[in-house]
Amino acid sequence: MAQSRSSKASSVKTSSTGDYPPFSQRHLLSIADLQPYEIIDLLDRAEKMVPISRQERKSHPTLAGKTQINLFFESSTRTQGSFEIAGKRLGALVMNMAVKSSSVTKGETLIDTAATLNAMRPDVIVVRHSAAGAVELLSQKVGCAVINAGDGAHEHPTQALLDALTIRRQKGRISGLTVAICGDIANSRVVRSNLLLLGALNVRTRVIAPRNLLPAGIENIATEVFTDMREGLEGADVVMMLRLQHERATGKMIPSVREYYRFYGLDAEKLAFAKPDAIVMHPGPMNRGVEIDPAIADGPAAVIIEQVEMGVAVRMAVLDALLPAGDNTP
Repeated sequence: MAQSRSSKASSVKTSSTGDYPPFSQRHLLSIADLQPYEIIDLLDRAEKMVPISRQERKSHPTLAGKTQINLFFESSTRTQGSFEIAGKRLGALVMNMAVKSSSVTKGETLIDTAATLNAMRPDVIVVRHSAAGAVELLSQKVGCAVINAGDGAHEHPTQALLDALTIRRQKGRISGLTVAICGDIANSRVVRSNLLLLGALNVRTRVIAPRNLLPAGIENIATEVFTDMREGLEGADVVMMLRLQHERATGKMIPSVREYYRFYGLDAEKLAFAKPDAIVMHPGPMNRGVEIDPAIADGPAAVIIEQVEMGVAVRMAVLDALLPAGDNTP
């Protein structure tokens, strides 16, 4: 059974004209803070970054003289690595702070850490933290730009942006598409950011999960809510799979992996309910044989590797937007 809501998204410009007001956001903490035109602006900036990453000399001096600190309280490969590469390709001085060997492990509070980092006068701090709202708190205590690289089960704005860029490059548009997101909806920060972004750009969004993995109020930000995967995938343009977030869950999430895969794992039989030209996405890391069949993950419909590439372009775009050339005030 599906629950649905009426779309509240307003009409937005989707052409890459570049005639936007100057990007006025001080930080990137949440997709909810962005106007639709600001989302499109970031996607257009990211589109221009793709050729830089593909050329032989991958550097561009946009952020020469700027200092970027990556502060990751949770382990990460894709996100931290792509932020580091993004900063370096734009000419920034990038420092990865080793939190596990820092004063944080000795009892230093987040506020004390913020004060210490602020004294170093960075231009931007990229933060991942296990607690929702921690990144926003830190942003209030420093004098530089702050980027949310994931806070608990709250948001992951740059993941939503790279997903949108991947979709636009594959489909030629975003508005009017149907995107189905399946898996651990309750514990995923990717879901909230994607639903907010896609909803702002007039996308029909569906979430699909067992009832115990559907958070209260999800029907307020998703167009439709399904517990049957075949119904949820019917006619979808994009299928986005999520892994089970065991590290954020309280209690047992599923009776068994085998049962979960039977009903919610993406295989050829279930994918056939989506449109013939549907693309398959995954934010990673993947649990093959749990939420996705390896044959699908490696098949022609999958754009998972392109998502990783677009992650660098999007993070370059965000750094470019938050740190305009010539502004060296931290």
